[in-house]
Amino acid sequence: MPVAVVTDSTAHLPDGFAERHGIRVVPLHVLIDGESGLDGVDIGPPELSKAFAQRRVVTTSRPTPQEMAAVYRELLEGGADGVVSVHLSRELSATWESAWLATQEVDVERVRIVDSRTVGMGLGFAVLKAAGDAAAGAAPADVEAAAVDTAARTSTFFVVETLEHLRRGGRIGPAAALLGTALSVKPVLHVDDGQIVPLEKVRTMSRALARLVDLAARAAAGRPVDIAVHHLAAPERAAELATELDELVPTSSGCVVTELGGVIGAHTGPGVVGVVVSPRD
Repeated sequence: MPVAVVTDSTAHLPDGFAERHGIRVVPLHVLIDGESGLDGVDIGPPELSKAFAQRRVVTTSRPTPQEMAAVYRELLEGGADGVVSVHLSRELSATWESAWLATQEVDVERVRIVDSRTVGMGLGFAVLKAAGDAAAGAAPADVEAAAVDTAARTSTFFVVETLEHLRRGGRIGPAAALLGTALSVKPVLHVDDGQIVPLEKVRTMSRALARLVDLAARAAAGRPVDIAVHHLAAPERAAELATELDELVPTSSGCVVTELGGVIGAHTGPGVVGVVVSPRD
């Protein structure tokens, strides 16, 4: 059997993509007022938005090593030649650590763990490339290399209504959070070597969206690219952004739009909009 590819729920693959490409998705945990549910299974965008509206406390946690180990065992016992497990940046979550601990319990030779150093469809595009190579018969080392290379070439930019959620969850430092304290300032951020880093501040959301389009076009640089737009409770903004990107980046294969789930949404808050650009081979 081909190499099995595993990822986590923060990849936010479009509906049906995981099943179509044979990708196994392990959900992280979302806790609302201490009550735990699985990201993308029990808790999705509607439940998260409702929790925010009711001012409930939303936190997140990684999958346990035991949960990861159970998936690896199932795939290997089902006949997979090996497993390549690709996850969000370990700078942002302990999910990679859970995966690593699971390999020590299952089989360190047949299970390879990849820190994508990114999140969202930055992770998703890396996983899709790995799955495509695995389906074509690539060896485990080559599937791993495909994921690492694709993730490294991906650019992720996003804008949030406030940095408070990122600061509270420890995903951005207090000093950087000051960028978002001024009235009517919308902070534009990006993922840089696994960390969320402020890029600049823009006045008004409309200017921030225009800046995302500009940054995405520069990242594409006229090359063939895959593009994704993320949002939480901001479908109009996401649609506007996707339309502009389709017009401005003709080398794109088409822009996919996905709404963020409980884990990433818990740390960005509602209103977030982002774009991911992944150059193709």
